[in-house]
Amino acid sequence: MRLVRIRHNQQARWGRLEDDQVHLMAGTGPLTGETVQFDPAALLAPAEPTKIVCVGRNYVSHIREMGHMAQDLPREPGLFLKGPNALANPGASVRYPHWTDELHFEGELALVIGQRAQNLRPEMVPAAVLGYTCALDLTARDRQRTDLQWTRAKSADHFCPLGPWLVTDLDPTDLTVQTRVGGELRQDGRTSHMIFDVVQILTYVTRFMTLEPGDVVLTGTPDGVGPLQRGDRVEVEVGGIGTLLTEIEG
Repeated sequence: MRLVRIRHNQQARWGRLEDDQVHLMAGTGPLTGETVQFDPAALLAPAEPTKIVCVGRNYVSHIREMGHMAQDLPREPGLFLKGPNALANPGASVRYPHWTDELHFEGELALVIGQRAQNLRPEMVPAAVLGYTCALDLTARDRQRTDLQWTRAKSADHFCPLGPWLVTDLDPTDLTVQTRVGGELRQDGRTSHMIFDVVQILTYVTRFMTLEPGDVVLTGTPDGVGPLQRGDRVEVEVGGIGTLLTEIEG
């Protein structure tokens, strides 16, 4: 099942997407009986988070390309946060910030939490996930190197495009994760290559941080990350979900 969040009658509404029809819902709950024609231009980021939790260095290939030793793998997920201000809608144009010269792309599998989650056990994880989607973790790489923390480098406005929708019935263990820039394939990985899988990530995070409904978790990026230029068109495609499109403005 695909869940979409759309702009309808000047309001944000959730719905179930079937063919070219959106069956509107009460929140993310039951159907209301209302149906509207699907319009991709009306899509909103499919989440309403209090926080966006991100896993860094979760693919061995990415660890290598960032200049770190692959034999010294992390023993637990390395986390950082993005604020809700970082969300950007599918199909959105994101302005290249004036304060960086190294805006980089990182395509990822993301998930959205469906119920309050604390101290999850492995068998509890599937029920805690509302659905899976595509994410673009935009990063100001030069500011990541020089700033005390990664707040500016990772959590600037619109640095987390998300979408196009949530897929609820999906096995996340072996999905393709691909990023194209200007139609050229730059990243081509599989979630089976992650060091920490979705179950390990969520059981770890919820030991010390309560995840609320609508919170977003990014699971890390495969190798192939690189710089973006003004005017670039970025596509993040995750198998079984679809493609997230983002335009980089000058």
